[in-house]
Amino acid sequence: MATIARARPRAFAQWNRRLALAYTAQIRRASTTGEPFRLAIIGSGPAGFYTAYRFMKNNEHAKVDMYESLPVPYGLVRFGVAPDHAEVKNCREKFEEVAASPDFTFIGNVTVGASSDHPDGATVPLSSILRHYHAVVFSYGSSEDRKLGIPGEELKGVFSAREFVGWYNGLPEYADLNPDLSLGAHGDTLIIGNGNVAMDVARILLKSPEELAKTDIAAHALDALSRNRVHNIRIIGRRGPIQAAFTTKELRALYKLPGVEVRPYNLEHPKAYDVLPPPIKRRTELLSKGSHLPPDPSKAHPSVTFDFCLSPLEFNHNPEQPSAPQNWVTSATFGKTVLHHPNQHYPSVDYETNNHKEYYDQKATARLPPNPKKVTFHTRYIFKSIGYKSTPLPEFSPLGIPFNTSTGVIPNDGIGRVLTKLHHPHQLPSSSHPTPHHQPHIELPHHFRGLYCSGWVKRGPQGVIAETMMDAFTTADAITEDLIRREKFLPDGELGQDGKGWEAVKAEALKGKNARVVSWEDWKAIDKAEVERGQKAGTGKEREKFVRREDMLAVL
Repeated sequence: MATIARARPRAFAQWNRRLALAYTAQIRRASTTGEPFRLAIIGSGPAGFYTAYRFMKNNEHAKVDMYESLPVPYGLVRFGVAPDHAEVKNCREKFEEVAASPDFTFIGNVTVGASSDHPDGATVPLSSILRHYHAVVFSYGSSEDRKLGIPGEELKGVFSAREFVGWYNGLPEYADLNPDLSLGAHGDTLIIGNGNVAMDVARILLKSPEELAKTDIAAHALDALSRNRVHNIRIIGRRGPIQAAFTTKELRALYKLPGVEVRPYNLEHPKAYDVLPPPIKRRTELLSKGSHLPPDPSKAHPSVTFDFCLSPLEFNHNPEQPSAPQNWVTSATFGKTVLHHPNQHYPSVDYETNNHKEYYDQKATARLPPNPKKVTFHTRYIFKSIGYKSTPLPEFSPLGIPFNTSTGVIPNDGIGRVLTKLHHPHQLPSSSHPTPHHQPHIELPHHFRGLYCSGWVKRGPQGVIAETMMDAFTTADAITEDLIRREKFLPDGELGQDGKGWEAVKAEALKGKNARVVSWEDWKAIDKAEVERGQKAGTGKEREKFVRREDMLAVL
C-alpha cells in the first residue's frame, strides 16, 4: 500500500476517499455499539482542524480531543497568514463549527512532551496520551527555520521570515523581537527566497501604516512599521523566474500597492513562452511587465526588484560604513548559480547563456559552479525566507516513533499512516546455505498502529491552506478506512489504550499541579476581548491580539 501511495499519491488518495465514504454508514452503525472511538490530535492549526472535521463527519459519535501548546487556537491561520489577507482566514468559521460539537474537546495551553515555556502552562507526556487514546494524529506543524549555513548569518539585521511574520502576527514567541526598521535608507532590503511568504514580507514592509491599521496586525508591529524606512526591496531566488514559488495572486497583490514600483524583469528566450503551462505563462508575463508607475522624476518611488539564480555566499559587516551599528550587516555577497535538469549529474547550463530547454524546465534545479560569478549588495536588512522545518517531539525516540531530521517530517505512507521499520532476514537462495548468524537483514516499513500525521509534519512546509485541507482529509480517511477494515490501533501493554481520553490524561499527568488548561469556552472569552480591543482602536480593526500568554490568561 505504501508503494502505491508514493507512486500515485493523488490517485490513491481519491480512491481512498471514495472507499471511506462508501462505508460511512457502516462505521456509523458500528460506532453506536460499545465505547466510542477516541482520537487525539496534537496541534490546532488548519491541518488539525480539517482532520478533525473530516473524521467526525464520517464517524458519528467518535470523540476528538485537540491539544494545543498556546492558549489560543488556529496555528498558521492566526500566526502565519498575512494580516492584510483576511479572506484567507475565513476557514475559522469551519473550525468553529467543529469545536461546537459535543464530541470535540479543545485542550489549550497544554504542551505535549516538552516542558511548557510559561509558568501557568501545563505539560503532559506523550506516553500518557498514547495510553488513553485509540489513535493519535500529529499535526503540530513546523517550529524551526532552515539555516543557510554561511558566514555572517548571525549578524544583527538578519532575520528569518518565520520570526518576522510571527512578530507582526502576534506570536508570543517573538513578541520581543523588536526589529529596528529605521535603517532602510542605507542600501537595499534583501529577501532571500521567492515563495509566498517572501511576498508577504515585502508587502508588509511597503504597505502604509494607515492600511495596516485596519487589519489584525499586532500593535507593537504597527508602531515599529510606522517608523519603517525600508525603500527598495530585492527578492532573490536560487533558481530562475520559471521555477519561482510565488503565485500570480501574490504577485498581483504586490503590484496593487499604491506608489510602489515593481520593476519589470527581462526574461531570456521570450519566444519560448508557448512551452509553459498557462498558469506559469501568465505569472511570467506579468513579471516581465512590471507595475508601470507614472513617471515622476521629482519623487523616488519605493521599488521591488526580482533577482534570480543567485545563492548567498556570505553576509558582511563593515564598521566603516555610515550608520552601521556594531555587528550589523552592511552587505551580502551572492554567487551566480547554474540551472540544470534534476537527472543531470553535472550542471552544464549557465543562467546567462542557457538555452530555452533548461530555462523553461519547471523542475530545473540550481547549483553553484566551482568559481561562480559574484555580486554584492549593500544592505541593512536581510530576511531569510528559505523554508521551515518540523522537529520531533521529545519522546519520539524513547517511544520508538520515527522522525526524519533531514527532511523535517514523520515518515509516512503518503496518506498519513506513520511508518516505522521492522528488521527481517533476507532469504538467500538455498544453495548458498547461509547460517542464521550471517543472514543479511533488510528493513521493511510498516504502519505504527494507531499513529497518523497530517499537514507540514507529514509532507513538509509547502502549499496553501486549501492543499493542507485536502491533505488532512486524506489522513482522516485513512483512519476511517482502518476502522472499516478493523485494523489494530494502539496496542495493548505499556502503550495500550483504554479509550478514556483527556480525563484520564489529566488525572494521570496533572494531578496536584497548578496549571491553567484553556477550554474552547475560555478561548471564546479571549476572542471576545480581542474583538472589543480592536473596536476601541477606532480604525476598523477586526481585533487587537494579545501577544503574551499572561495577557491571554488574565482574561479568564
